[in-house]
Amino acid sequence: MSVFEIGMLVCFGSAWPVSIIKSLRARTCRGKSLPFLIIVFTGYLSGIVHKVLFSMDFVIGFYILNAVMVLADIFVYFRNMGLDRKRETENKPE
Repeated sequence: MSVFEIGMLVCFGSAWPVSIIKSLRARTCRGKSLPFLIIVFTGYLSGIVHKVLFSMDFVIGFYILNAVMVLADIFVYFRNMGLDRKRETENKPE
């Protein structure tokens, strides 16, 4: 456990609620990068696996919380992608 590790996770983690709220309000996936979200999610999963295998402590909770928030942002991305597709089909001239 390191104070710096906790600080990093808290700083990164504080950005995810803002991102999720912004995506929910925007109702579009434009401007979001699914590969980026998946890479970040994979990074948090790697941190969780490391904690489980080598240094289990309470910091794993921060990794789990951040991973859940990124996963929520991924779900919102797919919801917004569906909304984008619906708008595109409604706006197509016949």
